[in-house]
This record gives sequence, structure tokens and C-alpha cells, in this order.
Amino acid sequence: MKTAYIHAKYTGKIELEEINLDKLPKRIGIVSTVQFLDRIKEVRKYLEENGREVLVGKDKQNSGQILGCDAGAAKKIQNNVDAFLYIGSGHFHPLGVALNTKKEVFVFNPVSNVFSELNRDEIEKYEKSRKAKYVKFLHANNVGILVSIKPGQYSYKKAAEIKKKLEEKGKKCFVFVFDTLDSNETANFPFIDFWVNTACPRIADDKDKNNVIGMSELGLSE
Repeated sequence: MKTAYIHAKYTGKIELEEINLDKLPKRIGIVSTVQFLDRIKEVRKYLEENGREVLVGKDKQNSGQILGCDAGAAKKIQNNVDAFLYIGSGHFHPLGVALNTKKEVFVFNPVSNVFSELNRDEIEKYEKSRKAKYVKFLHANNVGILVSIKPGQYSYKKAAEIKKKLEEKGKKCFVFVFDTLDSNETANFPFIDFWVNTACPRIADDKDKNNVIGMSELGLSE
């Protein structure tokens, strides 16, 4: 079966004046998802015409593009901006930017033309939840290590390193390889106390996965 990938681009009108310029600091980094990448240029122009210094970073994806599991475009410029402006909908992606850069993040939804600031309480709540997971992980005896075979997520070598280090700490580890993760499938392995995710980092953020921790949160030395 042949597969064709077609980018879904937003073509509606953007009410730029709805962006609250009074709340934006001098230096702004712009990030977005693939649907709104084509609109970064006009948002940047508008901000620069109103006295802002604007940067758009690039890492593995297109310029300014972030994914749920990749905030590289933001991290590339985090030391050169005071805050970020996320162009898109929802809080999943901007939360990732805030967690990875420790910067203030503003959100502008081009569809609803609503401007907002990412709630600091939401970020702190996430951080507390992550710390609580880590404490539970420390008491786990049997650990399942999740490895995805998807391009860009495959980390079997890293999983093997984690397995070795955890076993040195007295834990029993088992490696599980999959394509698309179905959280229901993990219930088939009730002997696993906790899961370590080596695939998309945001899998552990799912509210239904309270016993999953990201590999970057283990505190293991590289």
C-alpha cells in the first residue's frame, strides 16, 4: 500500500491585532506546529513592526516547528529570547516548550484568534506529578523498558544501556519493542511495576499512564 503525506495547512484569516503586545517582552521566539508554519512569517513581521526582536529556531524539523516529542526549535534559541510565542491550539505543545526551556510561553490560536499566557500553575502541577512518578519508580522492582521501532524514535541501544544500569542497581528489567504503543497492551504484563519510555518523551505525560517515566527523568549518568 502506497502512502502519501499531505501537510494540512491553515488558510484562514489571522487577526494579528488580537495578540496582546503589552504582555510580550522585547525578545520573542516563535514556535508552531506544521499546520501554521506558513503563518510564522506574517506574525514575525507584525511583531517586528511593533518593536519586538523575533527569533525562529531550527533543529531537526522545519524552522520554528515543534512536535509533542521535539521542542528542539525552541531549545536552539532559548538563551537568546525572553519568552516564546506559540502559534497554534491547545496547551500540549506549549507546555513542552515551557518544560524544556524554563521560559515564559504565550499562546496565540490563529483559528479562534485568542491570545493567552500558559498558566504557571499548570507547569508546576506537571512538575510535581513528574517528581511523584520518580519516587514511585525508585520503589519498583520489575521494570519494563519501552522501545519504539518508528523512525526517529528507535532507541534500542539506549534502552540496553538503561537496562544494564538499572540491573546494577538491583532491578529486574525487561525490554518491550513495539511500533505504535497501545496502553491497554501493558496490562497484559501485570508483573511490571513501572515502565521506562525511550520513545516519544511525551508518552509519559498521558494521564492514563501513571506508571510510565521518561528515560531522561531517571537521573542516570550518561
